[in-house]
Amino acid sequence: MIKKLRIKLIAVSMVSLFTVLLVIAGTINLMNYIGIIKDADSILSVLAENDGVFPKSEVPPGGMNPLIHDFRSPEVPYESRYFSVLLDGSGSVISVDTGKIAAIDTSEAIEYAQTMLEKSKDKGFFENYRYTKQVTEDGIRIIFLDCYRGLSTFRSFLLTSIGVSFFGMLAVFILMILLSEKIVKPISDSYEKQKQFITDAGHEIKTPLTIIDADAEILEMDYGDNEWLKDIQTQVKRLTALTENLTLLSRLEEQSPLQEMMIEFPVSDVVSETAQSFQGPAKTRGKTFSMDIEPMLSFRGGEKSIRQLVSILLDNALKYSPEGGTVSISLKKQNKSLCLKVYNTAQNVDTHNLDRLFDRFYRGDKSRSSETGGYGIGLSVAKAIVTSHKGKITASSKDGKSLTIAVTLPI
Repeated sequence: MIKKLRIKLIAVSMVSLFTVLLVIAGTINLMNYIGIIKDADSILSVLAENDGVFPKSEVPPGGMNPLIHDFRSPEVPYESRYFSVLLDGSGSVISVDTGKIAAIDTSEAIEYAQTMLEKSKDKGFFENYRYTKQVTEDGIRIIFLDCYRGLSTFRSFLLTSIGVSFFGMLAVFILMILLSEKIVKPISDSYEKQKQFITDAGHEIKTPLTIIDADAEILEMDYGDNEWLKDIQTQVKRLTALTENLTLLSRLEEQSPLQEMMIEFPVSDVVSETAQSFQGPAKTRGKTFSMDIEPMLSFRGGEKSIRQLVSILLDNALKYSPEGGTVSISLKKQNKSLCLKVYNTAQNVDTHNLDRLFDRFYRGDKSRSSETGGYGIGLSVAKAIVTSHKGKITASSKDGKSLTIAVTLPI
């Protein structure tokens, strides 16, 4: 559990950091890109209003051209590199102006313009050029503005931000690996103390329970059958089972694989033998019991644990199925896994809390706890056994009147 807690802590920290960096870097780069588009479109707007050239007018000393006063610098007309092509409705060239750019000749300008003429967008990027279409009396004028510097700066900043974010995340990941153990140490210590307490208490409780059970048997021999003695013996058995299950659960949660010897055994025979012992109790309670076990299946794991798993699931099914209900168990091989299913009818299944069935001391029907004699810990032990075998256990209900516990164990 502590190992999983460390992994979750590191995962949550890294996802949170990635999200924050993504939002920050994404916002900054998006704003830069929008700024490039906005500046380019403002220049193209002036060029479009003046037939593809910057306007010429008197500029007051120390001032700027009033027709281009929206620009940040009066040097913009001299720094900008642009060209324009005027086409008629059929796409034939009327005029070409490449006087303000050296990287594009007349043939290239015509090729660019005719390519953009076929596109439906009036504005956009073509390679490193921002273009705009303008419909005039003479035809269609397409103006291209060189945005190479702005786009190059944007790409450099984007790559830099990605690189810095990556190395920042790598550094945080390394630090989290080194420090996460110290972060979860108080929880780890508390959990170890809890496990030790459960183990010690379990051993201490067993002794007085054994003495009480023995004394009850002696009193039974002296006084014969007695209602009160029977009740004492029943409650002693319940407490003994609870203590053993708590101790087992505490041991299973941190041990993978099990301390039990992992051997290859005929799982079909083990499941059949264990399930057959429940046929008698099912019949005496007026319940229908059926088995569908695929023969000749083998499995490598803890044989004792698998027997206990089957017993827990069938015992739970018998306890919570109504009188005259149905209980069934099946074992099949599916691909490279074993699929064990235990089905039982039920009076009412809370389909919204099926995942909680595997929590300690949780019972879906609390009103029947005294009747069934359970503490709500059996399925927790079953989940721990399945997890220790690297399997998966789930609960499902199709109609709210039945329950299916499915166990998948990798072969």
